Amino acid sequence: MTLPPGTPDLKVLDLLVSVAETGSLGQAAARHGISQPAASMRIRALERSLRLTLLERGPTGSRLTQAGAAVVEWAMPVLDAARALVSGVAALHADQQGRLRIAASMTIADHRVPGWLLALRERAPDIKVALRVGNSQQVADMVRHREADLGFVEGPHAPRGLRSRIVGGDELVVIVAPSHPWATRRKPLPLPELSATPLILREPGSGTRDAALRLLSRPALPAAELGSTTAIKSAVAAGEAPAILSRLAVASELADGRLVSVPLEDHTLLIRRFRAIWPTEAPPTGAAAQLMALVART
Repeated sequence: MTLPPGTPDLKVLDLLVSVAETGSLGQAAARHGISQPAASMRIRALERSLRLTLLERGPTGSRLTQAGAAVVEWAMPVLDAARALVSGVAALHADQQGRLRIAASMTIADHRVPGWLLALRERAPDIKVALRVGNSQQVADMVRHREADLGFVEGPHAPRGLRSRIVGGDELVVIVAPSHPWATRRKPLPLPELSATPLILREPGSGTRDAALRLLSRPALPAAELGSTTAIKSAVAAGEAPAILSRLAVASELADGRLVSVPLEDHTLLIRRFRAIWPTEAPPTGAAAQLMALVART
């Protein structure tokens, strides 16, 4: 059986459904990781193909026409079937390979993933896990390119074009050497003073760096940019400059006095979230779903 002429592409149908769900062409475009002009062009091409007007576009958003609502209603079971097909194939691959590929940002890989994998091994000892570590941007790229079945990153929002779920979080801390003037200050550090101070930062693409820069208003030029948390801790301990890192990553240094944490006036600004991420069209199944269930309970 062959498909009839003019059968729409699944991706543009999915885009149309997103417009119906969000009520906005711009929000639908963001959900799919494309620009609004590109989304508009794809919807117009679908309208020409079907010879129907699907959307009424206005200054306050886009809404479905009667024909558009009918197409969305017919498209949804088709898309559900396509997702089931993709998920089923992914599950078959997982069963055949007996392997779960995950990627995690450095903080999560060092301080959360080992416990998660130990719990997974106790429940499913036959699953072989391959772990890759990078910064949050690199992890997102691995998931987009299907080099990882599941990713774990830091940040308030899911990376563009991916779905996510919050799986915990941590607290960032301002750290200095014991000899630094801030180490003995009696009052919490004002945010403007922190913003005006050159800091040692992680490299571009790091979730810790992004969180630090979101915290600062008009940040000063960095004192240095280093590619690992270990290197930053060593530089701070040597008295080069302050830094902002995860409390998880500096717990031992704070405990033995090699580093000192400096309280901020509004400590709630230092709370951040960890997220599990996966491709929009391939939600976690099989071993990935088992891991997600364990993560949710920790």
